[in-house]
Amino acid sequence: MPRIAPFPAIRYASGTDLQKVIAPPYDVLSAADVAGLAALDEHNIVRIDVPSGDEDRYDGAARTLSDWLTEGVLVQDGAPSLTIYRMSFTDATGSARTIVGVLCGLEVVDAGAGGVLPHERTTPKAVTDRLDLTRATAANLSPVWGLSLAHGLTAALTEPGEPVGDVAFDGVVHTVERISDPARIASIAQILAADDVLIADGHHRYSISRTYRDEVRAATGRDDTEAEFTLTFVNELVADQLSIEAIHRVYTGPTIDQLRADLAGSFDLEPAPVPTPALLADMVRLGRLVLLAPDGSAEWLIPRDGAFNGVRALDGAYLEHALAGSAAEVTYQHGLDEVLDVVGSGQVTAGVLIRPTSLEEIQRTAREGLLMPPKSTFFTPKLRTGLVIRPTARLPRA
Repeated sequence: MPRIAPFPAIRYASGTDLQKVIAPPYDVLSAADVAGLAALDEHNIVRIDVPSGDEDRYDGAARTLSDWLTEGVLVQDGAPSLTIYRMSFTDATGSARTIVGVLCGLEVVDAGAGGVLPHERTTPKAVTDRLDLTRATAANLSPVWGLSLAHGLTAALTEPGEPVGDVAFDGVVHTVERISDPARIASIAQILAADDVLIADGHHRYSISRTYRDEVRAATGRDDTEAEFTLTFVNELVADQLSIEAIHRVYTGPTIDQLRADLAGSFDLEPAPVPTPALLADMVRLGRLVLLAPDGSAEWLIPRDGAFNGVRALDGAYLEHALAGSAAEVTYQHGLDEVLDVVGSGQVTAGVLIRPTSLEEIQRTAREGLLMPPKSTFFTPKLRTGLVIRPTARLPRA
């Protein structure tokens, strides 16, 4: 089972206007987003997490981190702590929700070793940027998101910790509270040690942590440094602690008529209403997908009887199976409006709206050691960067 560890967290100094210095995760930011955030405040976290410049930008980020600590912009806890992280929001159904978890150091384990489990197959992605940033700063900046299969974490986090700060973005209030009591830290660690942690978001960040851990081991000859853990938000894998949206599919390659023909081997196609948020709910209720054409038309994709025998009950898996012999190439897009814009541009063949992955399927995936197709789930809201920074072991300088 995975180990978790408290750590002496680095945080913005008390009294800081967090609204001006906290940022979304680096991998959802455009260049314009980064520039806008940097312009908000000279101490916005993107100046470290997404540094500007050329080959020296990572060393520049390390100098900035060091300077901010020296100047008191950032302050490090005097003792190891855990951080309760709450995200309060209104979900798509209009219901008030709060997702609560703990920011901790999660053990970095080898692939296939168990304890910390991958959630889905990942698409190829350049990893040099995050690795170079970690090497330079010796810090974990953006947390991995892990789902604990153990029971009791949510209840253990009901009692608030010491208030640290809160900030609101896009209708979500992000609140952090410090836990420094050794007995409470030990109790939470014991709960999480009872079962596996499933990586929900941040597979590449976790992979980077594994590479960095190995580099530290090779350089120091030790396997007991802070590089054995990485910054992770862990919450309980239960229905009221999850908010999952779909990541839809966009196809290029064949013509729309050829794509319809490819899909027709596995789906019946029938006219569908104009896509709206209500249609997304109807998809779940009726068990259907929706094909979007560049001319603005929509068609139900109704699974044929027996077409998916032996295929996992995931829309992404259904589409992979249906298009196995097709020339169609897939990319991924979150958000109904965004998919409609992409398809309506005429630059792609079509889009397919899929349904969110169910909690039951996520749990089954974890218990059976399976992997979902790439981009099967979109966990919301997104964690913010800068609320907590975790120092890690530093590589010896050459």
